[in-house]
Amino acid sequence: MAKRDYYEVLEVKRDADPDEIKKAYRKLAVKYHPDKNPGDKTAEEKFKELGEAYEAVSDPQKRAAYDQYGHNAFDPRARAGRGGGGGGFHDPFDIFRDVFGGGGNIFDEFFGGGGQRNDPTQAQRGNDLRFDLEISFEEAALGCEKEISVTKPDRCDACSGHGSEPGSKTRTCGTCNGRGQVITSRGIFSIAQTCPHCQGAGKVIEKPCRSCQGSGRKDKTSKITLRIPAGVDSGSRLRSSGNGESGLRGGPSGDLYVVLHLKAHEIFQRDGDDLLCEVPVSFIQAALGAEIQVPTLTDKATIKIPAGTQPNTMFRLRGKGVKNLQGYGHGDLHVRINVEVPAQLTHAQKAKLQEFAESCDENVNPISKSFFEKAKNLFR
Repeated sequence: MAKRDYYEVLEVKRDADPDEIKKAYRKLAVKYHPDKNPGDKTAEEKFKELGEAYEAVSDPQKRAAYDQYGHNAFDPRARAGRGGGGGGFHDPFDIFRDVFGGGGNIFDEFFGGGGQRNDPTQAQRGNDLRFDLEISFEEAALGCEKEISVTKPDRCDACSGHGSEPGSKTRTCGTCNGRGQVITSRGIFSIAQTCPHCQGAGKVIEKPCRSCQGSGRKDKTSKITLRIPAGVDSGSRLRSSGNGESGLRGGPSGDLYVVLHLKAHEIFQRDGDDLLCEVPVSFIQAALGAEIQVPTLTDKATIKIPAGTQPNTMFRLRGKGVKNLQGYGHGDLHVRINVEVPAQLTHAQKAKLQEFAESCDENVNPISKSFFEKAKNLFR
């Protein structure tokens, strides 16, 4: 499903100032927060969508890039290959914490609920990643294989992804005494914030892995081979299962989503599964009729041009278009005739044409005759 416009997601105008954007996000985040909508997958997806939209337009540089290039400009928390313009999918609670200035559990106060803590020993699935890949027109139409390089957090070899030194145990966080939050007093107000030491888990690993500092992951560059099916188009998205970020503490990896972008072709234009090609013919061929050869994606084909063919006449070659991605055959190739008028003539050629013109009467060009008969009243 295509992404919605970020301003539409936040329900603000494109020229909204930062305060308006933040206010809109606060209102909608409260409405769709998972603590307020337990088990509601639709609300959960909207909350994630809100976080992604706010992250993009709350930062001036990211907002400028988005206003100019739309969703192709970036993807939040980019971690894919540099050359491919990749990006990761962020945690919407990061934005929620920033905006509300707390630990993401503002609903503890409003709704009496307690947010779940992340056990530092519990395995977690890795984030999905996005990678933008440019391919040629022919590669998209005929299918191909591509090898891409993606730099992403991968499992730490030293600790096998668990984040701790061999034999290490977990202990109660000494900063928050296992509560996961620290209380800060500001005058008559007391503000609960996520514990900066255990990140809200209430526990810490006694001896974090020295190689990965306890995260269980290290950035590595991987080469991935993609099989691109025939018939894809710009915006098509391919999923490479398990090639996203490695999971935390031995958890499963996320997926890699590859978004395709097609280069323009010198001859063909595409409309779904159909192709359009404009072929020049001389006015002699158009007047007298001829057989011409036209290019297709894989070879060439012959078209018979009837005598008197007019400019912009269309011919259709069935089955010479692009293969349908769902397997419903091929599209057609539409050939538009462009009658070429001679630009450089010798004196002898001009004389011959003049002689030809003098021998013609109005019936030679019936379209012109019909037009000027209709336009007679305009010339009076």
